[in-house]
Amino acid sequence: MSIGRSGQSAGRGIEVRHLRAFLAVADEGNVTRAAARLRLTQPAVSRTLAALEQHLGIRLVDRSTHHLVLTPEGVAFRDKAAAAVAAFDTALDPGGLRHWPLRLGHAWSAFGPYTTPLLRRWQELYPQTPLELLRIDDRTAGLTRGEVDAALLRGPIEAPGLVAEVLFEEDRVAAVAADGPLAGRMALRLTDLAGETVVLNTVSGTTTVDLWPPSARPTATLTVANTDDWLTAIAAGRGVGISAASTTDMHPHSGVTYRPLLDAPPVPVILARRDVPGHPALPNLVALAREVVGRDAGGG
Repeated sequence: MSIGRSGQSAGRGIEVRHLRAFLAVADEGNVTRAAARLRLTQPAVSRTLAALEQHLGIRLVDRSTHHLVLTPEGVAFRDKAAAAVAAFDTALDPGGLRHWPLRLGHAWSAFGPYTTPLLRRWQELYPQTPLELLRIDDRTAGLTRGEVDAALLRGPIEAPGLVAEVLFEEDRVAAVAADGPLAGRMALRLTDLAGETVVLNTVSGTTTVDLWPPSARPTATLTVANTDDWLTAIAAGRGVGISAASTTDMHPHSGVTYRPLLDAPPVPVILARRDVPGHPALPNLVALAREVVGRDAGGG
């Protein structure tokens, strides 16, 4: 494909061969030697260089002497051309693709109890493709912004353009101050928390006041933006929280006690990816995630 000056496809636009010809001339300082290096004829290299200059509307090479030299504009363009050719070659290098990291985002608690088994099994099966686990405080853990290739999410996903699969469900737990009266209870119910200030992570959390029946919803809430602030507020006695069971192990805190929440619905744990061609290892990740949680690849 060729690219015209407007950035749109064009039949007679600029291709990577134009950049290669310019770089060869810049390196050799001579069209004849550049042609030999590229295994082209001298007229072909001259025409290619002239077409690039015409497209850019500037002179890249000073032809007034026998030994060609770059114009100031040519010197500035040389770095850009070299970077573009390097990016093109890297993108089409199969070896580079095999070492292309697969970025897996999460907002909190990752894959719960399956996090370590997933990472270890991936390393055993696909050592040439690093799996990077990234915590990003965002509703889709950076997926819709293109910061990751896939994401482990919890709760309903409303963002358009995503393919999501529920892998398992987690029970909910209540998080209370370790020195508070609720910490002495072996288990709790939603009604036990309704009279407390409820700490809500409105950026990446799954709990809202809609979890309670309309007639028994909490009247006081405290909003935070991430898991760390959520834990700090609860430990300080500023309120109570609700989370998925994996938070107990993934985010222990000396000032927070977790207790089973008996009457709250479970939280779905979802593996999501964009509904467009993506990282070539994504199918392997989906299959391995299913395997780790004991699901058949063709199961519902």
